[in-house]
Amino acid sequence: MTPQTLFYIIIAILVLDFILDKVLDSLNAKNFDKPIPSELEDVYDEAEYKKSRAYKKTNYKFSNISSLFSLALTLGFFFLDGFEYVDEIARNISSNEIVIALVFFGIITFASDILTTPFSYYHTFVIEEKFGFNKTTKKTFFLDKLKGWLMMTVLGGGILSLIILFYQLAGEKFWIYAWALVAVFTIFMNMFYSKLIVPLFNKQTPLEDGSLKTNIENYAAKVGFQLENIFVIDGSKRSTKANAYFSGFGIQKRITLFDTLINDLEDEEIVAVLAHEVGHYKKKHIIFNIITSVLLTGLTLYILSLFINIPALSLAIGVSQPSFHAGLIAFGILYSPISQITGLIMNYFSRKFEYQADDFAKHTYAAQPLVNALKKLSKNSLSNLTPHPSYVFVHYSHPPLLQRYRNLKKS
Repeated sequence: MTPQTLFYIIIAILVLDFILDKVLDSLNAKNFDKPIPSELEDVYDEAEYKKSRAYKKTNYKFSNISSLFSLALTLGFFFLDGFEYVDEIARNISSNEIVIALVFFGIITFASDILTTPFSYYHTFVIEEKFGFNKTTKKTFFLDKLKGWLMMTVLGGGILSLIILFYQLAGEKFWIYAWALVAVFTIFMNMFYSKLIVPLFNKQTPLEDGSLKTNIENYAAKVGFQLENIFVIDGSKRSTKANAYFSGFGIQKRITLFDTLINDLEDEEIVAVLAHEVGHYKKKHIIFNIITSVLLTGLTLYILSLFINIPALSLAIGVSQPSFHAGLIAFGILYSPISQITGLIMNYFSRKFEYQADDFAKHTYAAQPLVNALKKLSKNSLSNLTPHPSYVFVHYSHPPLLQRYRNLKKS
């Protein structure tokens, strides 16, 4: 296949992906004004539902503008030989392939982030502010950016450097060593993310003694779940939206509650939410996700090893001197339809697992407190109660509230 043919295939993938997203967004937007299902009528009153619809419509319009800008930026970069220009800059700086790749990806990544920062700034300080969610200060916003860049440089740059080194030393078999590296990194981050990464952005403190902690510990003991680490994170530093999550496994497992969750929910509702999280652990969903992620990464790297030496990949994006880093860009886009399919499958399993975790909470604790919690969380985040089924199928990792409600209410 000629580089020119590959170039047009890449452009077609980018454009078709954009069109598909916009069609799904449009279908979903048509459901914004649908009546609230009778089972969920107590989530919003008339004024709150009007505010929810306005929030969804505002985000929909903003998403259309920002995604169109991103597409135009990407297509412009392709048609104006942006990759060749950046490659030349990188090669003028060094003759070492690893350094060239780091400079190449560094320029593209940082330039892209800088160009799209005004959109994230507007979303945070205009849209989220308008609807009462934003608690982020401008200082925190830009510090988060700098910290994110630092992490990307250290972690992303380090992993990329090692993968290219493996490629130089092992040739086509580099994927085996790269796979081992990514697998170890994935497991390590799952175990220690809350200890090593979260503190860079948020303050975490152990849950204070009191009725909530006692209720959580009593429930954990009842279901045979050894739990020593319960932390509260200052989510209110950035937003009024609430959350809770489970991380790690073995002795490193911990439950983290947003302070906004504690403020918004009653004790029994919080315990019900945590019962749901414990359900994920007991049902081995976390292990399944890690293993599946590692296997999919191995498959991707293996396929990459079959094509990365083909010069047409680099030439397809306009880079005259074939290289690993240029081929990686082309491969990433050409592989994206397969990634979309695996993403659909993973979302399907994720939604299935949510039902299983809800069932676990229902049978080991109670259904009604979890129903109440889900309704409150939906209300406080102005969630969409009437999403289009096609949009749910493609984008949702959790079932919509109505489906979860019906499942929890089943005997």
